[in-house]
Amino acid sequence: MSRLAQDLAEQLALDTVAAADKLGDESLPETIAKSVGASSPTTEELFRTAVRTIMAERRARKLLEDKLKAAEPGQSVIATGSG
Repeated sequence: MSRLAQDLAEQLALDTVAAADKLGDESLPETIAKSVGASSPTTEELFRTAVRTIMAERRARKLLEDKLKAAEPGQSVIATGSG
């Protein structure tokens, strides 16, 4: 893979996720992926991987923040395991 393709796909993923948030359109990343894939399947896969990575980091960061808030003095710590 070229570094350029990876960098462009990652930036497009960041911009797309931000736009999806702003527009309230959870399907936007899929729409963009299909558009990219029409001309470059390789770039589409890089884009999809970047979107999945961004979303996974968000979920993990939210979980971490919730755990830290629950552990603050005066708060009860409640286990919320998801599997």
